[in-house]
Amino acid sequence: MPLFFAETTFCAVKDQVTADVSGEAVILHLEKGMYYGLDPVGATVWNLIQTPKTFAEIRDAILEEYDVEPERCQSDLRDLLKDLQTNELIQISEKQNA
Repeated sequence: MPLFFAETTFCAVKDQVTADVSGEAVILHLEKGMYYGLDPVGATVWNLIQTPKTFAEIRDAILEEYDVEPERCQSDLRDLLKDLQTNELIQISEKQNA
């Protein structure tokens, strides 16, 4: 799994549908026919990445909304994004050096 950098960009794949269930997100990967659930914090991240966002943008939004230590936020966010990547629910693009 890659180590995500502040400028790494994430976006939800198009081949999915999402439903809000009491503040949590339920995602159906259409091609695989698999469901995936996210808790309220995960649902916040999921809502953010419906349009491309950098790791730093996502992290900063979570830090602003939730009472969490920056190191814990960064670690948990990396774990969530790796999990979403493993389940083919996000697209990741690295910033290219000019």
